[in-house]
Order: sequence, then C-alpha cells, then structure tokens
Amino acid sequence: MGRKVTAFVPSGIIENKILLVRGKKVLLDSSLAQLYGVPTKSLNLAVRRNITRFPQDFMFRLTREETGSLRFQFETSNRRRGGRRYLPYVFTQEGVAMLSSVLNSERAIAVNIQIMRVFVKLREFMATHRNLARKVEELEKKYDAQFSGVFEAIRRLMKEEEKPKAKFGFHP
Repeated sequence: MGRKVTAFVPSGIIENKILLVRGKKVLLDSSLAQLYGVPTKSLNLAVRRNITRFPQDFMFRLTREETGSLRFQFETSNRRRGGRRYLPYVFTQEGVAMLSSVLNSERAIAVNIQIMRVFVKLREFMATHRNLARKVEELEKKYDAQFSGVFEAIRRLMKEEEKPKAKFGFHP
C-alpha cells in the first residue's frame, strides 16, 4: 500500500524560489501559491482566516523597499489590468510548515514535504561548509608557512562570490 504523491516539483525549482530577506530564508506568497497551484489571493485569504497560526517569525509582510528590490519576483500592480496591489507576504520554513495545516489539499501537503526537504538540505549544506572552513583553519594552524599558499587557495575557492544582481527594467 504505497502512498499516492499528487505533485512533484524538482528541488532546483524550489531552491531558486528561496530568498534571503532580513537574514532569513523565505518564500514569497506568490511563489508558494504557484507551487501549490492556487491563486495568491486564495493562499493569503486562507492565511488571514488562520492568522493566529502565523506569528512574525513564521510570516511577515515586506516593506516597500524590500518589495522594490525584489520587484522582478512578482507582477507589478496596474489597477486597470490587475496585478499586485498589496505588499507581499513571505514565509519562513516554520510558516511553510504551518501552511500544510491551513491548505489541506493533497497537492499542498506533497509540495510542503518537498519544500521542507529542500530547507533541510540547504541547512545541511551550510553546516558542511562551516565545518570545512573550521577544518582548514585547524590545519593551517597545525602546519607551517610552507602550506600557507595552499590554504589561501582553498579559502578563496570556498569563499562565495557575491555578485551584484543585475537590475531589471528602465533605469534613467
């Protein structure tokens, strides 16, 4: 008796939707709605009906500045043609887990399981990266200057490149 999984979303798609906002890994309400196969308005309505389940560390609304820096992630508002008129919500891992109790469809539950696995995988990757950096430091202290060039090269390879994101749209 195997369980029927109704939705499969590749983990790469989920990983690409995870953003870093206020030092937390989050998913936009519109991204979650897309993954669950529901309109963003419906997802937010379900959340508002169960707002006591979503404290600030589970879900929060973006500021205008944050929204402006993420403008490419969702539709912009145009009152005549539809689109987004309100600042978006973002959900932390705990908020996404809570969504499974609010959205009780088979697809929502299956997608939630996948999202939780991606969050865990990202956390494990980050822990491994930190452990590797610590081990390199220990080796560097243990051995003399003859290996300092090797350690410096390893450190440069491990260092994440922070490339400025290209701005989209018209820039005067």
